[in-house]
Amino acid sequence: MSQDRPEPTVRDVSDWWATSVSRIEPNRIELRGHPVQDLIGSISFAGIIWLMVRGETATPGQERLLEAALVSSVDHGPHAPSIAVARMAATCGIGLNNAVATGINLLGDVHGGAGEQCMTLLDDVRRLHQDGAELATAAETTVDSWRARSKYLPGFGHRFHTVDPRRDPLLAQVEQAVAGGVVDGSYLRAAHAIEHVLAEGRSRPVPINIDGCTAVVYAELGFPPPLARGLFVLSRSVGILAHAWEETGQGRRNKGPMPPWILPTFTQDTS
Repeated sequence: MSQDRPEPTVRDVSDWWATSVSRIEPNRIELRGHPVQDLIGSISFAGIIWLMVRGETATPGQERLLEAALVSSVDHGPHAPSIAVARMAATCGIGLNNAVATGINLLGDVHGGAGEQCMTLLDDVRRLHQDGAELATAAETTVDSWRARSKYLPGFGHRFHTVDPRRDPLLAQVEQAVAGGVVDGSYLRAAHAIEHVLAEGRSRPVPINIDGCTAVVYAELGFPPPLARGLFVLSRSVGILAHAWEETGQGRRNKGPMPPWILPTFTQDTS
């Protein structure tokens, strides 16, 4: 050891890994201060996610709303790159855990990050409205500002669905939570205001998609934006696991992104 640095003690090492998330000792497992034996059979998976991440017990209304969001985004089929690559990986002999990890590792800024980005978008509307702007004006100003940087508006529109079938039932859950006093509804109102701005002068509306809907839920429940992506990863992991497991039973080896009798278009390099 360096002369100016003392030999580390056991306490030094213990403090290095200090955590309030869990307490693990011989014959003791506590999660956020709750003995695990008291949690087993008495809390839902959504409830334990809330407890572990937030450090407190969710109310029944909070737990229901979180669970609805988690259920809504578990899967979107092999159209989603994370699902497709997990299925391909499952045929390469790397094992189910690695196939799932391969899919999860594709969840980045473009695929999987829109919910986090939409929370920031909704925050911008909400902040302008709280500063005194009419909600419609706040939404229009925010949309213009975001579109000046990019034509893509996270959480709105869908390349596959004209209206995302998950939109109405999930937003209905938020409305029910607002009516029950579980959340205040400010992010929901911001999302509706943006939808209205995007519908103006268009024959086809640009409704909120699943990323936007879950962003509303997570924002209403008080999660910071980075956790929106983490919660999406937890949710989508279920679909990734199901697809990877199904693929392992179909007997394919080295499955590529398209059937082998379809060849990629060759483009002549003219440089």
